[in-house]
This record gives sequence, structure tokens and C-alpha cells, in this order.
Amino acid sequence: MTDLRNAGMTSKAWPFEEARKVLKRYEQSKDKKGFVLFETGYGPSGLPHLGTFGEVLRTTMVRRAFEIISDVPTRLICFSDDMDGMRKVPSNVPNQEELKEHEQKPLTSVPDPFGTHESFGHHNNAMLRRFLDTFGFEYEFYSATDFYKSGQFDDVLKRAVERYDAVMKVMLKSLREERAATYSIFLPIHPETGRVLYVPMKEVNAQDHTITFDDEDGKEWTLPVTGGNVKLQWKPDFGARWAALGVDFEMFGKDHSTNAAIYGAICNILGGKKPENYTYELFLDAQGEKISKSKGNGLSIDEWLTYASTESLSYFMFQKPKTAKRMHFDVIPRAMDEYHQQLRAYPSQTVEQQVSNPVFHIHGKDVPASDMVVPFSMLLNLASVAGAEEKAHLWKFLQRYAPEATPESHPQTDAAVGYALRYYNDFVKPEKTFRAPAEAERAAMLDLVAALKSEEEALAQIAKKNAAMGNDEPLPTADFTDGDFLQSIVFAVGKNHEFANLRDWFKALYEVLLGQSQGPRFGSFMALYGRDESIALIEKGLNGELS
Repeated sequence: MTDLRNAGMTSKAWPFEEARKVLKRYEQSKDKKGFVLFETGYGPSGLPHLGTFGEVLRTTMVRRAFEIISDVPTRLICFSDDMDGMRKVPSNVPNQEELKEHEQKPLTSVPDPFGTHESFGHHNNAMLRRFLDTFGFEYEFYSATDFYKSGQFDDVLKRAVERYDAVMKVMLKSLREERAATYSIFLPIHPETGRVLYVPMKEVNAQDHTITFDDEDGKEWTLPVTGGNVKLQWKPDFGARWAALGVDFEMFGKDHSTNAAIYGAICNILGGKKPENYTYELFLDAQGEKISKSKGNGLSIDEWLTYASTESLSYFMFQKPKTAKRMHFDVIPRAMDEYHQQLRAYPSQTVEQQVSNPVFHIHGKDVPASDMVVPFSMLLNLASVAGAEEKAHLWKFLQRYAPEATPESHPQTDAAVGYALRYYNDFVKPEKTFRAPAEAERAAMLDLVAALKSEEEALAQIAKKNAAMGNDEPLPTADFTDGDFLQSIVFAVGKNHEFANLRDWFKALYEVLLGQSQGPRFGSFMALYGRDESIALIEKGLNGELS
């Protein structure tokens, strides 16, 4: 543990860098509460998406890093802002017309359009918790509705009344003149309609902690700020929550970065200490637009898990949080392959290297071994040329390539086979476009077929290539089951036909035989697919049967 802790104290991996800031904050704190509190916030205005999940995952990574470098206990709170008013009906939910009459009501007062929970807010909270539980997160769930109504927020709300002018001074600096004229940090819940009201205050009474205002019809009301009668505007709410809970760390997206100083100032005014913050870049959809819960654009967690493992998603989330990333279906294969590359590298790394490896932050100290027989991208190409619809079909090729492998002994590979079949059929197959080979490409492919059929021809191609390159190394042992030997044949044929750029030769193979412009290491692919099957595939391409 000492070596691991020392490595964590110097690691440049971003979770450790943030954890060290939190540790310094705790050590300098005068009123230590005996634990460090991490928080994530969730606005349940729409169905949870991967950005929401990513915030909890990344916060958990910082929490784990902190637990490596410190013995101070930790807690993680996932706080749902479910008392927010529903400004508009999300476009991706049923029964939209029925929901329109409930606009501006707290989300926990809006009927559930899916008919499964007490309210729309409860439904979305349940979905988030189900997603988080699927990934085994350790967290405490807090509902803003419960927090306001139970009295847990009362002390800070009273303080907000008593220090109303100071909080308003912070807020008014950030508002335009027209907005500032009617702005109040308090949003009363109308006693009759149940709607969240955006109205100016006639009086804020610090003696009895009440507010007085006129509703939209001009009727005057006086309400206590406690007991869930009033909620705070979202910016003051951010800072007040930090003060009420004693939050030590919270991360948020770049869209919050300009408001961070406001949140922190309000937290300090209300008796708290601004937590450590980490700002991450936003996730983008296929068109480069920000992912939005209310729009429902971008990937959902369930969609990712249809086509790839949970660990590949965690790997994607770990990478460069401060860089904006497209989150669409086409990023999945690379995430799958790179995750397993890191798994294979981990056992041979030093402790210092391990704590910078993404798999350490995904799994903690119990990093599993990878049992992937071939890369995920290779499985996609195998599914393509094999026309496979069932896992058993792909496993016939895998077991010929790796006889010791079975679905039972290699569960990661077996799961990946299922993912690959679904991904291929839904995304690759509809986009495949085959073409006939050009004259020069046809001549090279005919030579490749001849080399695959004959050991003598294969070695002749390699010898010819070696001579042209001035290479006098001995010829390899012919083994048509070995990916390296098969790759040397493909490479030699391409060099002997003097393609201006050898990439054009491989691109021709991919486009004619696989219907795509990029593909796997072709020798390894043929070793997996089989010598006879590869010959038959090339001959089909030459005969125009694929295009």
C-alpha cells in the first residue's frame, strides 16, 4: 500500500491530481467533519444520458484516488434537483399533451408519462439509480424535494433570508438590467396551483423567515421559506447546497464554468466553504451539438450497453475529460479495443505506470485479465465476411484460430461476440459499399490468391520483395495459420506490384472484399477467417460476386 500511495501522490493521472487537491483542502480545514464529501448533481428534466452517468463515474474515480492517498473516510452524494419546475415537456417522452398542463410544476409534482412511478421526477430518479446500480457505484441518493420538505435545508434557507442582500448583490452583478429589476433568489411554490413562481419579492422578513409576494393574478401571499414552501433559484441553490451539506468536491460541465465563482461566493456567504471543483468539456452528438437531456440526442446508457461492455464505456469516460468528445455509435469499437489493450499492458507495468493506466481507475486495485482472443474490430469484420447471425457461427472461426478458447473459459470474448453481431447488423452492414477492383488491383489480387494456394509462390513473392529492398534475411517458415506470415505475403504482393502508396493496396482489399475503406491487419484477419475461406473471398471479389 505504501508504494501505491507514493505513486498516487506523484501520479499525473487527472483523478490523482484532483484527489491531492481535496486532501490538501481537508488537511487545511479548521473544522474537520471526519470524512470527505463528494457530490454530483442531476437535473431530472429528461431521461438520464451518458453525460449524467459520466459525472458520477469520474467523481468516483477521484474518490477512489483519494482513498489510495488518504485514510480519511469518504461519502458520495448524488443529488437530484427534482424540485425544479418543468419548463417544457421533453420531446422524447409519451403523453406530451397531457403533460403540458403541468409545465412549471416541480418535477416531483408532474405525473409520470410512463405510468410507472409517483411522478415524472420519481421516474427519472429511478432510472438514474438503476443505471448507477448497474455499474456498482457506492453512493447516497438525495432528492431536492425531500431535502427541502424534510427540513434538512431549513437552517441554510433561514440564513439566506438573513443575508438576503449579500446573496442578491452577488447575483445582481451577473444579470442584465431588465432581469435584475424583478429577480429574487427565492422561488415560491404557489399554495393553490403548485407551480414554481418567478415573481419579485415584496418583502423578505429576516425576523420570521418569510417572504411576501404577489402571484400572477395579483393576489398577495406570505410563506415561510422553510418546509418546502420555497425553493432557491438554481445558481443560489448550487452554493446553498454546498454550504448545507459541507461538500468538498464537485465537478461539472464547461457550461457551468462561468457560474462557478457565483456558486462559491454564495456558499461562503451562507456559512460554507467553496469545494474543490473540476470542469470537464461537454459531450457532443453525431452533428457536434451538445447532448441535451430534454432533446434526447446522443447515446443513452442502454444503447451503449447494447453494443459494448460497461468497462469500455468507463474507459471512454476516463479519457481526456477536458477535451470535447463526440459520443456516437462510431466511437464504440475503438473504446472496446483500447480498453483491452490497456488490460493486457497492466500486469507488466510498474506501480507508477499502473496508477496512470485507465483500467486502474475503472477497476481499482483488482484489475482483471483480458481474455479477448481477437480485437473487437476484427470480430466486426469476421461477422461481415462470414454473414454470421448467431454467436455459434463466429465461435467456429474463433476456436479454429484459438482451440483452447470456449464461451465458458473466455466470457469477455463471448460477450464481445454478441456485441459485435448486434453492432455489425445495426451499423456496419447498412453502410457497406463494395466495388470491383481496378486493373492493377486485380493483377495484385490474382497474385495474392496464387500465393495463398502455394507455399512455393508465397515464398517467391517474399523473396522478390526482399531482393527489391536489398534485404538478404532468410525467408520465413511457411505457416498459413500464422497471421504474421500471412501479413508478410500481403505486404510482399503489394510491394511487388509497386503501388505508389502501399496504403492504396490495403485500402483496395478492404473496399473490394469488406465493403469499407478501413479494416483490420489483413494477415491476422485471414488467419482468423481461414486460408481456404480467404481464397474464396478474394475470388468472389475478383468475379464481381460481392459488388
